[in-house]
Amino acid sequence: QVHLVESGGGLVQAGGSLRLSCAASGLTFSSYSMGWFRQAPGKEREFVGASGRNTYYTNSVKGRFTISKDNAKNTVYLQMTSLKPEDTAVYYCAATRRTDSNLGSIRSYDYWGQGTQVTVSS
Repeated sequence: QVHLVESGGGLVQAGGSLRLSCAASGLTFSSYSMGWFRQAPGKEREFVGASGRNTYYTNSVKGRFTISKDNAKNTVYLQMTSLKPEDTAVYYCAATRRTDSNLGSIRSYDYWGQGTQVTVSS
């Protein structure tokens, strides 16, 4: 059974940093691309970034967020810097067997974590 468990969320002031982790089990981690999504209250879940053969980011986080994937630890990280209040959301990691096609789509992912709350105060 596949499990994805996010951690590292919390409350941070604008301009601060957080590192989210997503620990995976029950799958051959190196064979999966990993994505990060977020959902703010009253909004749809949106793509943040993904690590496939390449790494992709949505425009609003480029230059501020960095995804890294450690296959030895079965963990993917989302390093977030220069955080803004509009980054406040529940952040989810997800896994897909796709490599680089359509990693920005929620429908591309097979497995999801439970989410971790990130709150950025102004």
